[in-house]
Amino acid sequence: MSKKQRCGWCEGDALYEAYHDEEWGVPVYDDDTLFEFLTLETFQAGLSWITVLRKRENFRKAFDDFNYVKIARYNQDKIDELIQNKGIIRNRLKIKATVTNAQSFMKIQDEFGSFSKYIWGFVDGQPIKNSIKNYKEAPANTPLSDAISKDLKKRGFKFVGTTVVYAHMQATGMVNDHETSCFRYNQV
Repeated sequence: MSKKQRCGWCEGDALYEAYHDEEWGVPVYDDDTLFEFLTLETFQAGLSWITVLRKRENFRKAFDDFNYVKIARYNQDKIDELIQNKGIIRNRLKIKATVTNAQSFMKIQDEFGSFSKYIWGFVDGQPIKNSIKNYKEAPANTPLSDAISKDLKKRGFKFVGTTVVYAHMQATGMVNDHETSCFRYNQV
C-alpha cells in the first residue's frame, strides 16, 4: 500500500493528519461549525494550531459545545470559571472576545439570515482554489482576508486580525490551500 501524499505541515502527527484528511479545507456552510472554527482560530492567535487542536475537546466541553447562544450570555462568573480551566488556553482577553464574538455572530445572523451567507458572500459562495506547491508558500493573509477582518472588526468582533481570518478561510474551505500534490487537493 502506498503512502498518501499529504500537505507537509501535517505529516508525522496522527492528530494533525486526521484533521488534515477529514476537515481542513472542506467547505463548511453550517453556522455552528463556522462558529467553532472561528472560536478555535481566535484562541490560536499567537500560538500553533496543534496546541489548539490538542485542546479542542476541552474547549468543546468548556464552551458548551460552542453554542454561541449560550456563550453570548456568559456572565463574569462563567468567564472566571473559564480562566481557571486548565484544559483550555486561559487567556482572559480571548475568553472575553469569544463572548463578544458570539453576540456579534448572532447580529450577523439577524442581518443576513445566517453567518454562512455573510462569510461566504465574500467569495460568492465558492471556494477559491489556489495552486500551492509547498505549504510554506501559502500566504498568511490576502487582500480578501484583510477586507473580511476589517468588516468583522467593524461589526464588533475581537481577535479577528487578517491572519486569523485567513486561517479560518483555509480551515473552512473558503480557500483551498492544500498542496497541489496532496491527495485532498482535488477532493475539496
